[in-house]
Amino acid sequence: MRRKLPGTAMLAAFEAAARHQSFTAAASELALTQSAVGRQVAALQDLLGVPLFRRTRHGIALTDAGIAYYRHVARALDDMEREVLDLQGRRGRGGSIELGVVPTFGAQWLVPRLQGLRERNPDLTVHLASRARPFLFQDSGLDAAIYAGTGAWPGTQATFLMPERVVPVCSPALIAPARKVTARRLAQLPLLQQATRPYGWREWFASAGVAEVNALAGPRYELFSFSLQAAVAGLGVALVPDYLVATEQAAGRLVVPVPHAMESFGYYLVTPADRVESPAVAELRQWLLDECAGTGTPVALNRG
Repeated sequence: MRRKLPGTAMLAAFEAAARHQSFTAAASELALTQSAVGRQVAALQDLLGVPLFRRTRHGIALTDAGIAYYRHVARALDDMEREVLDLQGRRGRGGSIELGVVPTFGAQWLVPRLQGLRERNPDLTVHLASRARPFLFQDSGLDAAIYAGTGAWPGTQATFLMPERVVPVCSPALIAPARKVTARRLAQLPLLQQATRPYGWREWFASAGVAEVNALAGPRYELFSFSLQAAVAGLGVALVPDYLVATEQAAGRLVVPVPHAMESFGYYLVTPADRVESPAVAELRQWLLDECAGTGTPVALNRG
């Protein structure tokens, strides 16, 4: 059965006109005449049997159907362009992966190790995209993602990579002249809250045996990297994964004021359950498992 598909010229004209809300601006971008853009859009509407634009006093506007269709078309054209660029760059060799990753883990743990992946799989290309919160694969354009949590995400397969241990960190000046404090004393200091882990401090205090503290007060930060720099600046105590601490701790900019680490979430490689796994994703998974098997604990818990 022949597919009922619009031509790319129709889709490109529609996407540009929808994005600009103007046939004139779309024509300028596409190096076409305004009438040519209009004809392509009209042909697309005839094919679909649905009006995509409506006339207004100021020009054109998308209909409700046009808004919904635009989202799909824009994403499809972006995917097609990405594939073209990827094939041109690789010249048909190896494979590529669109990988979503939680931002701080990606910057601090993953990126510094990617040279090892390149040496092991020189024809494998990994494109990174930041994902701080859960998402749906069908709406993302991603092949896989590295995410922190329990591994129970609907419609996915999750491979456990490594556990996450969180520790409190602060500027030495915040607790000076002491080198360490009790967990209850820590509760009296400004606590930097993690937007993606709203109950993190409450869980940490509970694991440290401290009850009846206000663990929810304090400024919220979206990323661990924000919390870490706020702690360096002396704004309060951050609760962060231990793999983030080593550099700042070695430089004397941060200390671990209470020698108590709590195992929090785990890091997982997540893939869509309804998609056949590519060899590139399988290669990435094996490399990640090998890397995580050799990951030690970089933070020194200050007991002095």
